[in-house]
Amino acid sequence: MTVFLEIMGSLPVLYSCFSFRKLWAFTGPGFLMSIAYLDPGNIESDLQSGAVAGFKLLWILLLATLVGLLLQRLAARLGVVTGLHLAEVCHRQYPKVPRVILWLMVELAIIGSDMQEVIGSAIAINLLSVGRIPLWGGVLITIADTFVFLFLDKYGLRKLEAFFGFLITIMALTFGYEYVTVKPSQSQVLKGMFVPSCSGCRTPQIEQAVGIVGAVIMPHNMYLHSALVKSRQVNRNNKQEVREANKYFFIESCIALFVSFIINVFVVSVFAEAFFGKTNEQVVEVCTNTSSPHAGLFPKDNSTLAVDIYKGGVVLGCYFGPAALYIWAVGILAAGQSSTMTGTYSGQFVMEGFLNLKWSRFARVVLTRSIAIIPTLLVAVFQDVEHLTGMNDFLNVLQSLQLPFALIPILTFTSLRPVMSDFANGLGWRIAGGILVLIICSINMYFVVVYVRDLGHVALYVVAAVVSVAYLGFVFYLGWQCLIALGMSFLDCGHTVSISKGLLTEEATRGYVK
Repeated sequence: MTVFLEIMGSLPVLYSCFSFRKLWAFTGPGFLMSIAYLDPGNIESDLQSGAVAGFKLLWILLLATLVGLLLQRLAARLGVVTGLHLAEVCHRQYPKVPRVILWLMVELAIIGSDMQEVIGSAIAINLLSVGRIPLWGGVLITIADTFVFLFLDKYGLRKLEAFFGFLITIMALTFGYEYVTVKPSQSQVLKGMFVPSCSGCRTPQIEQAVGIVGAVIMPHNMYLHSALVKSRQVNRNNKQEVREANKYFFIESCIALFVSFIINVFVVSVFAEAFFGKTNEQVVEVCTNTSSPHAGLFPKDNSTLAVDIYKGGVVLGCYFGPAALYIWAVGILAAGQSSTMTGTYSGQFVMEGFLNLKWSRFARVVLTRSIAIIPTLLVAVFQDVEHLTGMNDFLNVLQSLQLPFALIPILTFTSLRPVMSDFANGLGWRIAGGILVLIICSINMYFVVVYVRDLGHVALYVVAAVVSVAYLGFVFYLGWQCLIALGMSFLDCGHTVSISKGLLTEEATRGYVK
């Protein structure tokens, strides 16, 4: 029995409108889940949003976070009601071939997320060491940090949750420090957050708006959250207890994602206030005057400043002093480190659920981190920091492309009464979920068109076309299954495999999975 699956003590039995004691008993899974909203890929998307569009896209960030919250609600409800996490339900619902393809897609998303964590940590280590530790050295150091978390894991889930809470606090303090130092206009922050407009926005701003969605809503997070909620003991034969568990997990998720949203707003606002509309020439002049060793990082021209998590720290150091640079690096390091273990958990749950394959967490970490480190290390050794940080943009696109492989299954299974019983999605949730899936798929196609347009080679166009057809075909299959679950039974040709009530009853009697 792994530490994750330990019983977290008896939850209070008395039912009331609200109890802080109960909320504390359920607190933990939501904050672990919220870490995916604060990984280095998100931070890079935030700073680019501020530098490219100012405060204009804050409402997109707010909307994406709210959508993410609603999706996490569905994931948590699936785990609480059924006693099964999303990967386990997929294993029981889909035939073998689609199940294996779905597993590969989710694994691809997890590995992509792990690569972002490696990149962020390596850049932070390089900045903190004033370049003494090269990027490739930082990449190698990230191998060791994973095993440190495995060591912490042995001390119990509650202690691990507390440690991640500590890392989130570090991010709040470091990025909050940058916010206070830069002093962005509060009226502009509120206007950008609550007035949905983007006057004067062109292709770069539109692409950045689309990129925010891919960075904020992480596909593997649905699988993670549906599994994390199983760490709390719930009597699934008691509807009132299940209802209370759903309520408190949702409240905790609201609090956790509110904290992550505020931290993301800090980053967007800092770069919107200080660097929106700045040119490379202006930055070079300031960096030269402050004797920054990084002045040569920027070309001496009048083109608009382009930033990433590395250049972002450098520019902060030039304008606001070395303290701003080092505190920024500490925040990035915390973002990378906090995301490491959640990726490990996600990978383990996904592999065990889809393949019914039991691996030790150590073996799972070695596999995932090895696959993530090899391409990252090659880029770090043979290319420069610009190429390394550029991988983050590609990986955000990759995450967005994998979204249907989490959204469609979670909407499908939470809409099935044989699975969710009285807790199945109502008509409103089904319609809203279906519209959301269509919007996400449309965004993905926009991403594909934008990137394919820049390939510039016939062979690459052909490969992109073949991959796109295969991708759309599989999404269509999942969508077909989803439509059947949403009530369009006339589409069912008799091949849909339903979860038996007996299986769900067996899990429910356990209350938790041993």
